[in-house]
Amino acid sequence: MNFQPQVVLASVAAATAVGLTMRIVLPPPRRLHRRVEPYLVPSIKVLSGSRQSGAIQSIFGPIVRDLANFVGRALERSGPQDTLVRLRQAGWFRGESEDHMITRYRVTQLKSIGLASLLALAVGQAIDASPAIRASLLALALVVGATRTRGRIEKAIEQRRELMKVEIYTINQLLAMRVRAGGGVIQAVRAVVARGDGEVVAELEEALRLHRSGWHGPDAFRRIAELTPEPFCSRSYRLLASAEERGADLAHALLSLSEDVRETRRESIKRTATRRRAAMLVPTIAVLAPVFDPLCRGSPSVLDHWMAIKEAKCCQR
Repeated sequence: MNFQPQVVLASVAAATAVGLTMRIVLPPPRRLHRRVEPYLVPSIKVLSGSRQSGAIQSIFGPIVRDLANFVGRALERSGPQDTLVRLRQAGWFRGESEDHMITRYRVTQLKSIGLASLLALAVGQAIDASPAIRASLLALALVVGATRTRGRIEKAIEQRRELMKVEIYTINQLLAMRVRAGGGVIQAVRAVVARGDGEVVAELEEALRLHRSGWHGPDAFRRIAELTPEPFCSRSYRLLASAEERGADLAHALLSLSEDVRETRRESIKRTATRRRAAMLVPTIAVLAPVFDPLCRGSPSVLDHWMAIKEAKCCQR
């Protein structure tokens, strides 16, 4: 039996049209938790489990999670703890437990592998490739699907690092002002967290949460210093830990660190501008290369004609 793409597309379109028509004519009943969710406080929302799973998710969810955990453990090179640290540095799946973070990451990775494999099989079927070529496409799809999620995490970490480098300058200035005005380190951090927002504020809020749960202040700051992806933020958090533990001059140190951040960002912007200026010269060189090509070959060019005209004028004089 020959594969006919037109028949498959027509069948899928007809099934989609029938499904949309049935959904419009007989819409599914609205769940109760969506009606009462706006009237629940955040703590009750967490306890009541606002994410209700349907019948399909209840049946196939554990199977998919077990398969994702099996595939994830096979692909991880340094263990789940390193993956957990990378997820925290990227800011993925915040507010969830460690087991849920790892499971959701592995499910996302399994979805990427599945989509890449389906695409490879579809391409092999469309071009009517041989079994060897189809196996090669499938292997390439497995590699791409496995590394795509990891690449997204690395990109998210880099973007978050750049954003935190911008934020830490202002945060250090505000903390220095709070310390100079009076009060301890915890009070200054609590005041900044209460009024601020952003990636650095989120990490400082995590330190306050650890402090409220029983951690000592210096230990809480050193903990977030180990997990942050930005070195300047790590230096700031360790400085807060030292000031809380030993009572050092925090304001002057924070201001000096802010100046270091500013100088580093200035040098980075200069290097980026230099690279972009060099990249802008490439189209110009590509346009002017055909004009100067006769000069390289030794044939008459515009410059030669100009010199001949100048000599002719001199002879006439």
